Amino acid sequence: MDPCKTLGAKFEAWLEMGLDEARCPVRNLLDQIGDRWSMLLLAALAGGPKRFSALARAVPDISKRMLTHTLRTLEADGLVHRDVQPTVPPRVTYSLTPLGESFAGPLLGLVEWAETHFAAVVEARQRAA
Repeated sequence: MDPCKTLGAKFEAWLEMGLDEARCPVRNLLDQIGDRWSMLLLAALAGGPKRFSALARAVPDISKRMLTHTLRTLEADGLVHRDVQPTVPPRVTYSLTPLGESFAGPLLGLVEWAETHFAAVVEARQRAA
């Protein structure tokens, strides 16, 4: 089936739910993972477990406060696991959960689309400005 028609039909089903955030899976999840930092952190963790400082270096323009907040949100959503080792000081490592790993394929599709079409989008923006 045509992806555009399938997507359009899904949107119609969401409309029937009133686009209710509590019941609409796409709206609910995209509010969380579609923010400025979540996808970058999920992509960074796709390469394997990382400590907080390594994630801060991997995404240098994220504040420590926002990094903490985003990791907590991803952990609460079941996408990221926080492992605290009982050392002094505690050693904390973040990794993808199996649920987080299952999102790697769809995220990779979005990343590849962005890489392929980035120049065309920038050009369209420049024409519209």
